[in-house]
Amino acid sequence: MRQEWEREYVEYVTARLPALRRAAYLLCRDPHRADDIVQATTTTLYCRWRRVRSADSVDAYVHRMLVRKYLGERRLRWSGVALMPRLPEAAQPAAEGVEERDVLRAALARLTHAQRTVVVLRYLCDLSVPQIAEIVGCSESNVRSHASRGLAALRETLGREGAHA
Repeated sequence: MRQEWEREYVEYVTARLPALRRAAYLLCRDPHRADDIVQATTTTLYCRWRRVRSADSVDAYVHRMLVRKYLGERRLRWSGVALMPRLPEAAQPAAEGVEERDVLRAALARLTHAQRTVVVLRYLCDLSVPQIAEIVGCSESNVRSHASRGLAALRETLGREGAHA
């Protein structure tokens, strides 16, 4: 029986890992922290897999875990400590759409944490308003409000960026 649920866990995590990493990155805007958050989430998920796999929506449950790991990591005092005086220069990716992606990342960075969390979960992770309300621990109207304000801020920012291009 254990082999069966371990196989299910591995299949689930393998399929969802890119989406989890993308969501974590868009929340924290740091690829290394995103990897740490995803690793902590998948480790906790492994320990609770027998219970989680019977949930109504496994994806919503896992996204709730991811957001809680992100919020918990942000609360730690050492999360703001710089270990190096300055960061090394990042290599420039050669993929298409880099400029648009950078503009979107910068626009997301200007949102409040609540707005960014709701926008990422709603529009990039494709979760419903009730699922997000449960994950974040607020009312559905609060989720809709953050989504509306976040999208308005994104439109304004992206409109200004498009005008300068």
